[in-house]
Parts: sequence; C-alpha cells; structure tokens
Amino acid sequence: QVQLVESGGGLVQTGGSLRLSCVVSGFGLDRYSIGWFLQAPGKEREGVAVIHRSDGATAYRDSVKGRFTISSDNAKNTVYLQMDNLQPEDTAVYSCAASRPIRSVDVSYFLRPYVMDYWGVGTQVTISS
Repeated sequence: QVQLVESGGGLVQTGGSLRLSCVVSGFGLDRYSIGWFLQAPGKEREGVAVIHRSDGATAYRDSVKGRFTISSDNAKNTVYLQMDNLQPEDTAVYSCAASRPIRSVDVSYFLRPYVMDYWGVGTQVTISS
C-alpha cells in the first residue's frame, strides 16, 4: 500500500519561504510520478508541481514558475517543494499525491488531480500580508 505523509507547512510573511516534504512509502515507487497540489478555501484542488521519479522530469503551474522548485531524493523516498517569494494567494492546504506510471504522456499530464492514485492528508500553508 502506498502512503504519503506531508510536513513543513506553516505561517510566513509575504516574500518568505517554506520547504514542504512528502515522505512516500510502498512498493514499486521508482516509476511513479509525485505531485504537489493545493486547495484554497472554497476552491477546487489544483496542481502545483509534479516530478517523474524515474527521470526527474518536472512540470509547474504557470503562477509558481520561477518561485517554486520540486525535487526528489529517491534514497530518502522524499519529494520536496521549495517555495520562495510566497504571496498571500499561495495560501492553501498543500497535499502530495502519487500516480502509477502512464505511458506516452507528458509529465505535465500529472498536474491533473483526477489522475493521481494516492494522496496524503495535506499541510496548511498560510501567507500573511
């Protein structure tokens, strides 16, 4: 069974930084895609960033390009989301999720929440203005 556990959320001021961690456990995860998603109050869940664990390919939503960086330490079974220059509109619950391999799709395909198979419970990120 695949399990994902997030940590690293908190309250920071505008312009600050946070690093979220997602520890992944289970079988055959080396070929999975792991993504970070956010859900703001009253809104739908949206993809933020995703990484292929097999080749390190990444994709980001437009609003975080240049500010957020996703990375994977496969030896530690951990995926990170480094978030810099945080803005109030980044306030949300951030969750990580995993997808089994899907052939012949670009890594950006996994920014769609509905394609992910396993989810963590999430961690709150709040940015004060």
